[in-house]
Amino acid sequence: MSSPTLLTRDVPPRTAFALEQSGVHPLLARLFAARGVRSPAELDDGLGQLLPPTELRGSAEAARLLADAIEQGQRLCVVADYDCDGATACAVAWRGLAMLGAAPGTLSYVVPDRQVHGYGLTPTIVDLARAQQPDVLVTVDNGIASMAGVAHARSLGIRVLVTDHHLPALIDGAVQLPDADVIVNPNQPDCSFASKALAGVGVMFYTLLALRAEQRARGRFDATNQPRLDALLDLVALGTVADVVKLDANNRRLVAQGLKRIRSGRMQPGVAALFAAASRRCEIASAFDFGFALGPRINAAGRLSDMTLGIECLTTDDPLRAAELARQLDAINRERREVEAGMREQAEALLDNLMPEGAAPPAVVLFDPEFHEGVVGIVAGRMKDRLHRPTFVFAIGNDGLLKGSGRSIPGFHLRDALDLVSKRHPGVLKKFGGHAMAAGCTLAEEDFETFDAALQAVAQEWLQPAALARTLATDGPLSLEYFNAETVAKLDAQVWGQGFEAPVFCDEVEVIQQRLVGEKHLKLRLRHQGQLRDAIWFGHAEPLPGKVRLAYRLSLDEFQGQQRLQMVVEAAV
Repeated sequence: MSSPTLLTRDVPPRTAFALEQSGVHPLLARLFAARGVRSPAELDDGLGQLLPPTELRGSAEAARLLADAIEQGQRLCVVADYDCDGATACAVAWRGLAMLGAAPGTLSYVVPDRQVHGYGLTPTIVDLARAQQPDVLVTVDNGIASMAGVAHARSLGIRVLVTDHHLPALIDGAVQLPDADVIVNPNQPDCSFASKALAGVGVMFYTLLALRAEQRARGRFDATNQPRLDALLDLVALGTVADVVKLDANNRRLVAQGLKRIRSGRMQPGVAALFAAASRRCEIASAFDFGFALGPRINAAGRLSDMTLGIECLTTDDPLRAAELARQLDAINRERREVEAGMREQAEALLDNLMPEGAAPPAVVLFDPEFHEGVVGIVAGRMKDRLHRPTFVFAIGNDGLLKGSGRSIPGFHLRDALDLVSKRHPGVLKKFGGHAMAAGCTLAEEDFETFDAALQAVAQEWLQPAALARTLATDGPLSLEYFNAETVAKLDAQVWGQGFEAPVFCDEVEVIQQRLVGEKHLKLRLRHQGQLRDAIWFGHAEPLPGKVRLAYRLSLDEFQGQQRLQMVVEAAV
């Protein structure tokens, strides 16, 4: 993998100064200004600063539908999804609807099996849900493209509330929505909600806020004795970060509030159990924990087993049961890592055949009959990171069709690319959907080469050479005064993530010592600004020259009860 070009983020000096004058720490003022924060108000993470649910199209109608159903004792069935966003959204719906008065025995949920039912509210999922005798189906993190499933449910006399955040389907260039009773989705046409980046769990949380407001208006309770929906924010934060949606100001507030609850010990038993299973400390919880420790353990259930395990872990109030489920999820995640490691080796062997001279094509499309459907998305992400190319990885599904998951790079809208492929080659894509950076599709094995060539052609047309060059945005040099544990704590306390990336600094260093540890990590002793520093480059075995420019993060390395500051290397040029 070639070294990226290291870029330094631009810091608007007046903005940084204004933030600092308002009381923001000088280093944080510089980092926030470089990430587009323009005023101290954007850094206020109080619940009162959240965008109001009244701006979310469909939320008022959804509130009336749910309030009527609860008042009449009707049965509500939540239709979940098999990733962490879907699991947390299901748990938020389940817990929130119960808090807002859904009677015991009237709430249920179903979750599709990735390999059996496919994605979304399919007719087969509707038939599965019928066993619960629902009056209303509530989709979470899915449903916006489920035309057939919604039609099937309504033909059976079941009302459908779709809560989703994915982009609607495009048919012949026009947006097509399912004929649901109500749709709540910030990305549906004519929705003025300012945050289009809400995760599925965020959309469900907002739907509950609207329902509570409707119930207040009906006199069910007032502002002083209403249920505290902020008790669900640990789940909202987990699902938001795990789904890698953009952390705009509103999403950062949701995540910050969830983290505050967890750090103070207020969380669902399942969340506490997942922290324990991942050997992470709740009192110093960070968004990193959601994305790299808890999220993968929930996701593993949907990839290799049954997401019901993940949802039960998040919905149980029994700490012992939560601990047992978290241990099961941890074991499944270890199995997932083994499956992924094997698939990555196979994928890299396929890449060697595709690129005999080392030059990557404009897009990468991989398939092997041995690939596991549950892990194709992870492997696509790994290959995309390695090559800096839009990448699709396919596996054979239970129905004999190829199920593909794709990951993209900036400047290449993956869902729009699939739409263009479907127009140029009608019938090749059985179905497709997704976002700019992640998407999925289904096709017959005999159409694989056609799809490969078609995606290559679109990438060739859309991607300029500059977009294919790997770059890494850094925050420039870090002053000597900030090389301490206090800075690490200050940085770790912030909410970083997609679209609001964690700080990466860049400095010239002299390499004093270097050695391999664990056979694949480079342990370094550096001279930096006249000081000796410890550093490590995870997953990198190639030695460095005597003088080098490093991009790095600051962290604290804990060993035998001792903490030492170290630089975690991201790149070197």
